[in-house]
Amino acid sequence: MLIQFNFKNFKSFRDEVSLDLTATKITEHEDHVAEAANDKLLKVAAIYGANASGKSNVYDAFEYMTYYVDESFKFGDEEERRRKTGDSYLKVTPFFFDESSRDEETTFEVFYVDNSEDTGKTYQYGFSLKKDEVVEEWLYSKAKTARNKYRTIFYRKKGEELEMNGFSKNHVENIKASLNKESLIVSLGAKLRIARLKKVRDWFLSNEIVNFGDPAENFFLSGVLPEGFVERKEVQDNVVEYFASFDEAIQDFNIEELSQEGEKDNSKRYKIEALHKMGGSGEMASIPLKQESSGTLKMFALYPSLKEVLDQGSTLFIDELNARLHPLLVRNIILTFLSPEINTRNAQLVFTTHDIWQFSNELLRRDEIWMVNKNWDGVSELYSLVEFKDEAGNKVRRDEALAKNYLTGSYGAIPALKPMKMLKGRAADGK
Repeated sequence: MLIQFNFKNFKSFRDEVSLDLTATKITEHEDHVAEAANDKLLKVAAIYGANASGKSNVYDAFEYMTYYVDESFKFGDEEERRRKTGDSYLKVTPFFFDESSRDEETTFEVFYVDNSEDTGKTYQYGFSLKKDEVVEEWLYSKAKTARNKYRTIFYRKKGEELEMNGFSKNHVENIKASLNKESLIVSLGAKLRIARLKKVRDWFLSNEIVNFGDPAENFFLSGVLPEGFVERKEVQDNVVEYFASFDEAIQDFNIEELSQEGEKDNSKRYKIEALHKMGGSGEMASIPLKQESSGTLKMFALYPSLKEVLDQGSTLFIDELNARLHPLLVRNIILTFLSPEINTRNAQLVFTTHDIWQFSNELLRRDEIWMVNKNWDGVSELYSLVEFKDEAGNKVRRDEALAKNYLTGSYGAIPALKPMKMLKGRAADGK
């Protein structure tokens, strides 16, 4: 489980912020809290904010950290190729709107519990980048019984001697020989099949990161088939049952492999039709899956990620969860993660949304509701509802009308609106 995600100097976030999934000592919805490695952790975090406030940048920060962990072992080997083609995603994007931040380091850090071996061990892993160079990287671990004492697995800082503990001499030599300024030790170590480092890389890869705010990614995801969907009828039946949780129209699927004549690659392509029961008879009518509603296609796109994280007990990051979905359907997804009967492995859901229906103390705890507010200097700030204090120093009470107060600006993180006078129509005489 993810305990905490910290980052600094990334896009609209200049100062260090922390998305902390540690349960606070408030008393509402105590059944939402999961026990892991002597910690009490939350399974849901809903992130609200105005358009352009920076809430999607929380998602982007975790996606970028995962990308760098997974891919950076390649960067040094491909330096010349990148110089020729221009890999814009490699370079980190710092806060640009003051003179100093654009030249300072960007930092990412996670704390998480690794339950893959049921040891309850906690890891602290992070790194700092400056342009395309790793200037610092660290990995610490803490046993379940060690309270707050972390031990160093490795520590790296530009200009200092690399510290690595508990690795074989051969592994240390291989890391030192292959490491370059752009690559992370975790990324390189996973490539070299060093088990302790591969395990950290694999934790990042076990999480799912889905951006429904990007039309291109949306279209791509709607065509990704669940694992085993073509070959196994039980997977198709499970998808039908999943659809039935919000719409019982789809009864089955018809799958046909398409001819690959003239195709350059060897990838298989399929024609998928959804079968609907015809009224007044037991017959089925088929329509191409692509012609289903955008909401149905989004739910189809969500299925593989939902299934994966719930099976593994990992974390699902979603940008724009509410896009093209009814609020009650969004609520049903949240309740799935909050249900101990369904979410037996304590998977977590972190999502951005504008859906005010979910801004409710009937559904969520105050420490499960997060907000992003952009101040007058263009700096995004991240805080939970349980942390928020008004100008008089008052905290948010558990019995407040949260949605109403949010929309009236009591908690910040809403747009500052003005009349759109520039759209005023011309007078009848044209003046």
